[in-house]
This record gives sequence, C-alpha cells and structure tokens, in this order.
Amino acid sequence: MKIATKYIHAGAEPDPSTGAIMTPIFQTSTYVQQAPGINKGYEYARSQNPTRKALEDAYAQIENGKFGLAFSSGVAATDAVMKLLQPGNEVICGNDMYGGTYRLFTKIYEKFGIKFHYINMQNINNIEALINNNTKLIWAETPTNPLMNIVDIAAVSNIAKKHNVSLCVDNTFASPYLQNPLNLGADIVMHSATKYLGGHSDVIQGCLVMNDVALREQLYFIQKSCGAVPGPQDCFLVLRGIKTLHVRMQRHCENGEKIAHWLRNNNKVAKVYWPGFEDAAGHTVAKNQMQGFGGMISFELKNDSVEEAKRVLSSTHLFSLAESLGGVESLINHPASMTHASIPKEERIKNGLSDSLIRLSVGIEDADDLIADLQQAIG
Repeated sequence: MKIATKYIHAGAEPDPSTGAIMTPIFQTSTYVQQAPGINKGYEYARSQNPTRKALEDAYAQIENGKFGLAFSSGVAATDAVMKLLQPGNEVICGNDMYGGTYRLFTKIYEKFGIKFHYINMQNINNIEALINNNTKLIWAETPTNPLMNIVDIAAVSNIAKKHNVSLCVDNTFASPYLQNPLNLGADIVMHSATKYLGGHSDVIQGCLVMNDVALREQLYFIQKSCGAVPGPQDCFLVLRGIKTLHVRMQRHCENGEKIAHWLRNNNKVAKVYWPGFEDAAGHTVAKNQMQGFGGMISFELKNDSVEEAKRVLSSTHLFSLAESLGGVESLINHPASMTHASIPKEERIKNGLSDSLIRLSVGIEDADDLIADLQQAIG
C-alpha cells in the first residue's frame, strides 16, 4: 500500500453499529460486562478504549511496526521506556537532545540509580566504547533537537544488537513520512505526537511503536499500570491529523528547503543547521535513511548576541514565538530560554547550543510570505 493511501486509512474502519466513516469518540470511563470477567474486550478505559485502539493500530501501521501504544504526552512515552530499566542500569544517549528528555533523565531517573552517558552520537565509536554489562538502552534522537545532527540508525542498531542492548529512536523531528527507524533496526520508536502526527497544535500526546510481542506486553503493562494514557478526544484529533500527514510533510519539506537556502544566503546569518545541505556533516547519512529533510531549521546570526537574537525572535509576525513544533503554522523558538532551559548553560555551550541560537518550525504557509517575515525581522 502506498504511503498516501496508508495514512488516510490507517486504523480506520467504519463503525459497525452506525457505518460512521470516522472512528467515534468513545467518551466513557467503563464498560458494562455480560458477567464477571466476560466482556466485549473492554473493561476499564485506562486499560482499553476503542478510539485509542484505532489510533494505536494507526501508529503501528504508519511506522511499519506491529504494535503501537498511545500515551498522554511524548515525555510520558519516554517515561514508559525508562520504566523498563532497573537501578544500576546504564543508558547511552546523545548530548544534543530535547530539553524535556534531558530533564526527565537527570532530575527523575538519575536519583533512582540509572546512569546516563551523554555523547556525540554522530561518531558511533563513542557508543561502543561505553557499552558494558550494565548497559541496557541506547536512546537516539535524529535529527536532533535543536542542532539537526544526524545519527546513523542502522549503524547504531548493529552495535546494539551485537551487545544485546535495546535501541529506542525519538523520531519526532522526521515523522514516519521521512524516516522509519524500525526498518533500520531500532527496537522502539518514540514520537511526541503533539508535533507532526497531530499537526495542528491542538493536542498533547505521545506514542511508542515496536515489533517484539514481549516488549509490547511489558510496555502495555506499564501503560495501564501507571495510567499516562490519552483521552478519546485527543486520540480522535491525532487520528484526524495522521490522515493529512503526507501532504503536510511534503509542504513542510518544500518550505524548509526554500527557507534554509534563503537563510544561508543572507549576509546577516552566520550559520544554518539543516541536514539538506550537501556539505552538512550528516547529509550523506540523512540522504540514505530519510525521504526528505523536513521543516526544522536552526540558525545563528553574525551579530552573535543574545540581545540581537531576542530582537529577531520578538519581531516576526507569521512566525509565532512559542514552544513546540510540527504544526501547520510556523513557529520561532529560543532553545536556551525555552525548550532547552532545563539543560545547564555550561552543558549547552559545550554541546554547541549557543544562547543566541534560533530554531524554526517551518509551517505550510506560502514560503514567500514566510521569507518576507524573516527578512523584515532580521533586517
């Protein structure tokens, strides 16, 4: 089945009771049973909900996986993966990652005895050098947030399998339209579905997708036991969003390419982070494992001051100054004070994230209008 057809029909079956083409919103907390322990597959809405089940099936289908699980946020999905671990276990992860993930790892799980190694994951030799008997998980983000670094998923997977270590890939920036980590050997794929999958800045949700049935059962047990599940209305919204993912991503990619090249040719811009440039450090890997380069871009001004960056951030009209990404509308963000503020400044600077870095989530508006907005803001 071709991508466009798959996305429109993923998880969707006409409602058997009415013929409704859209999955109904089953707004219920519990289900009537025929007799104790005899039911129609649903007992209590924390454990199962028909709207959520349709979405979880859709998640699996669009990521070329067997099983999908929906969570109340991307961080909740990440948290579920961490709960597979035990005190004394070690995790290898990238030193350029979403600030919320870093906060979860350092402020919550470190105090439970989990050890995290933050490395430059573009050099896969750094990974193998750290693996020991306590290593149980490799956590990879690609493209990374916000420096757009590329991690070679297949190469990391080979190392993980060699040492019997699980690999989870945060695929939020790419979306399933551009990248499918399970195809490249990952064990788990995580999405903040708040972003491209929902696509309209109106829902908070996360998901996990996997192929292994035992792993699915472990994560499902965590999902229902800890209860970080989305409501049916949110599931309905993401189901609707997935139907247009392919057409939205096409425009995100087209607009992103135009704006990335325009920024690079602007004499007031010092550096543009976007993996589509042929001379970008991760371009070859990105070209091999992605079907496009997306609409996420970061850049630095030649006047490398926080004050000048903040002036630009506050001067746009079509680019809204806000956290998050992946919606139809364009957003502009200051990682150091917004999405990555939870990472200590010395760590941010060491990893290449300057206080003057600006991040764009390029939407699906007319590219010429977006460029004009950046032109007037940059000056």
